[in-house]
Amino acid sequence: MNSAIFKTYDIRGVYPSEIDEQAVSKIVQAFAKILKPKSCALGRDVRQSSPALFEAAKKSLVEAGVDVYDIGQISTDMLYFSVAYYGFDAGITITASHNPREYNGMKMIEKGSAPIFEGHLLPDIKALAMDESFSFQGEKPGQIFEKQVLADYIAKVKEISNFDRVSPLKVLINGNFGLGGRIFREIVKDSPLKLIELNCEPDGTFPKGRPDPLVPENREETLALIKEHDADLGFAWDADADRCFVYNEKGEAVDGSFMGSLLAQIVLEKKEEPNPTVIYDPRIVWAVRETVEKLGGVPFPTKVGHAFIKHKMREKGSILAVEGSGHFYFRDFYFCDNGMISALLILRYLDEKKQSLSEILHPLTERYFVSGEINFTAENKDEIVEALKRDYSEGELDEIDGISIEYPEFRFNIRKSNTEPLLRLNLEARSAEVLEQKKQELVEKIESLKK
Repeated sequence: MNSAIFKTYDIRGVYPSEIDEQAVSKIVQAFAKILKPKSCALGRDVRQSSPALFEAAKKSLVEAGVDVYDIGQISTDMLYFSVAYYGFDAGITITASHNPREYNGMKMIEKGSAPIFEGHLLPDIKALAMDESFSFQGEKPGQIFEKQVLADYIAKVKEISNFDRVSPLKVLINGNFGLGGRIFREIVKDSPLKLIELNCEPDGTFPKGRPDPLVPENREETLALIKEHDADLGFAWDADADRCFVYNEKGEAVDGSFMGSLLAQIVLEKKEEPNPTVIYDPRIVWAVRETVEKLGGVPFPTKVGHAFIKHKMREKGSILAVEGSGHFYFRDFYFCDNGMISALLILRYLDEKKQSLSEILHPLTERYFVSGEINFTAENKDEIVEALKRDYSEGELDEIDGISIEYPEFRFNIRKSNTEPLLRLNLEARSAEVLEQKKQELVEKIESLKK
């Protein structure tokens, strides 16, 4: 087994050269040995290799004496829902999220949909799974039950988002060949929304490339269709549909920090509890931080990544967490991320305010200017980060995740990716001119430092 498939908070690798049925079987045996679950929800994404890996996982769970609840082809947030809502002891979904089609992997959670990651249980599972002599069987085999969860899931997300009415808007949806489009269509089928569908039929070959709306070239078709159809707004999801991306009526992508700020505004305006905490990641922070403070909340930064954020949310009892990458987490959804609640909340808010999305976001977009994520492939990542730390030593430094350096007129974060061999740079500034100047300066500096 290739140990590199064990990432920071999940398991991912190329199928079948890095991860195959045998590897999944061993990992599941280790999972069952360490967690000792009596029941486990098991789902899968739409990838071509997912059915085979799903069957390998199911077989190993049954042999380990675990009752398997087969919840079928799902979005990742449906796994979180299933384990918490039905009270299962654990959950696994076969998925590689937004990675290209040749990848596959696993996300694993324990009771209550608490994450399993490098800081909790994953190293133990890895150590057992990598031991060639290890195998595990229960005293008696578990049973298999098929479980339909979609109807209960839909009821829950509609309840959390208070999705009882909505204006008759024209909405473009891009499912990126995962389940997001199909699920959203089912959620809003009784509403007056008019849907324009793009890439909404599941296809695990991902015929248009990597199923990740964060990649700039993946937005072009979405933005063009919004303009062509004169849509009021658009939504896109990644392949496992746990992230949500938004586009305004002008055919412009809404930066994740602005969407996070908007969701904070929506949630905090409705809450009566004193000083609710909102978690945010350190990539782009000004809009979120200042919105939360303005509405009486307490902004709290933490490391990038769903497992770290969920852990911190539970610790703080946070009402909401927002990530610039399109993950949005809700206390009412078991402290987990959900790709549908975000979209439903925004639609409901547009109905309340009777304004377009760009009008609602204007107070943010006229004050904050952001770069979008800029990625670099480099062998000497640590050296580059240390060099930037020295060169910008006059700024205010924090090292929550990578390094963030803040000046009155601009700020940047640079960090190593948890899931890919990349350095990721994000900048924000108080003016478009400063943003462009500092972006050019930093990009040139990083390119010159690369080996």
